[in-house]
Amino acid sequence: MLALPQSLTQTAATASLAALTAALRQHGGAAAPLAVDASPLQQFDTTALAVLLDLRRQAQALGQVLSVHGLPARLADLARLYGVADLLGDAPASVDGADAPRR
Repeated sequence: MLALPQSLTQTAATASLAALTAALRQHGGAAAPLAVDASPLQQFDTTALAVLLDLRRQAQALGQVLSVHGLPARLADLARLYGVADLLGDAPASVDGADAPRR
């Protein structure tokens, strides 16, 4: 499992993506999905979404499946706002219950 850093903002995006890409390539063509742990994220901006989406694109190009776990609620809300939550996989439900089924 890959773990995201505590901080993933525009200033750290290039270095973070390079490190994650290297780990993705080491994973190779493994049959099991490559899991990314986003729970360490404490400081982030929308750049974190761009990094995750680029990593997903690279995984797909290698024939791999990428799954994101532990997405902080605020980042999951941003992913929903930008319409990319489904692409990231395991995004948690919104804290305010916005994802609760309507009756």
